[in-house]
Amino acid sequence: MSLRAVKPPHETRTRILDAAEELFMQHGFEGTSMRLLTSKAGVNLAAVNYHFGSKDALIEAVFRRRLDPMNAARVAALDRLERDASGQPLAPDAIIRAFVGPSLHLIEDAKGGGRNFIRLLGRTYTDPAKAIRALIGQLYVPAMERFKAAFERALPQMPREELVWRMHFMFGTLAYTLAATDTVQLIAGCKPEDRHDARLLEDRLAAFLGCGLAAPLARPRSVKKAA
Repeated sequence: MSLRAVKPPHETRTRILDAAEELFMQHGFEGTSMRLLTSKAGVNLAAVNYHFGSKDALIEAVFRRRLDPMNAARVAALDRLERDASGQPLAPDAIIRAFVGPSLHLIEDAKGGGRNFIRLLGRTYTDPAKAIRALIGQLYVPAMERFKAAFERALPQMPREELVWRMHFMFGTLAYTLAATDTVQLIAGCKPEDRHDARLLEDRLAAFLGCGLAAPLARPRSVKKAA
């Protein structure tokens, strides 16, 4: 009598994460039932509970699997730039590229699921689930603090409150780029195939964001006193 091959625990865990990532991207978090998930992953509910314990823990694991390495790559790129600069402030363009590059390169990863995750991440930015958005924000905090410090050194003339807003706009522009690359087809003259070219997107995004970061400060509007 032949024995059935038992798949390693890490393989089962990866299969569940892959299935959850794709289903969450297609149907959203509320729209993905555990029954649909187990069917897609080819496992039973006990296997999901064994590896993750709950749907909330599974959602967190889906994001941590991609975001932790992505943010680590961002910080590592920034570390290299600062080491090579020997204590001198970095050019804003270099900081921007260190931040946007690791996420944009996932767009090219169709076979490994990176592109699915980027679409999921883009969907999450507009998802009403506050708890999930809060989780993502928490995962970003260490990297964002490092980049904020680098921008403060690169742009010493920029008031801190203004810099925070401009970083907010930078993050929002990147998020929209990741979430809505298909909308480029709506603009006459754009090549749809360019939306999966990470290097081209990085060049265009860095040029756009660099201008925004260096834009002159807005003058406060004068308030007319009531007669």
